[in-house]
Amino acid sequence: MKVLLYLVPIALCLGLMGLGAFLWSLRSGQYDDLDGAAVRILDDSDVEPIDDARAKG
Repeated sequence: MKVLLYLVPIALCLGLMGLGAFLWSLRSGQYDDLDGAAVRILDDSDVEPIDDARAKG
């Protein structure tokens, strides 16, 4: 039972640190653009088109 005297405060500190990290990420704008990454992966504006002569071989 003495171990609970150590584990409960440690668990509370870890929980508060996690909550603090989450609130910090909210304030710094980590969750502002949720759809941007999904759209960015489909964007092929930086890919050069393949010539038909090179593709046929």
